[in-house]
Amino acid sequence: MEIPTVFGRLVFLASLRDPTSGSYHEDSLTALLGPEDADRTIRHSHYQVFSQWLGFNLAEQMSDIVEFLRGKRAGHGRAENWHSLLPYRQLMPAWAREVERQLYLADLETLLELLRAEQRGAFAVPKA
Repeated sequence: MEIPTVFGRLVFLASLRDPTSGSYHEDSLTALLGPEDADRTIRHSHYQVFSQWLGFNLAEQMSDIVEFLRGKRAGHGRAENWHSLLPYRQLMPAWAREVERQLYLADLETLLELLRAEQRGAFAVPKA
């Protein structure tokens, strides 16, 4: 399965984490590697994708999120908007350092505000 956006990969990898145990599970990988190695592999991938996202500047993050939302809209046959990003706090790896958590949250909250403003038409060009 190919996921075209970094944010989409972050969403996918976070979805493989059991909220109760914190361990990761994906059926085919677990069958191939066993539960411990599959958990370790997915955990490592989750952190790598999270780090990649943090390495983006805000313009790159905005572009990636817009592409992610566009893909969700196409994939579900219905209009998705920035509201689907609201569970973004659950996407961080549990072992992310506090400074990484703060950067991630600040960036996402800034992007959400920009998306809200755009939806309200704050960036619309006035008609002459």
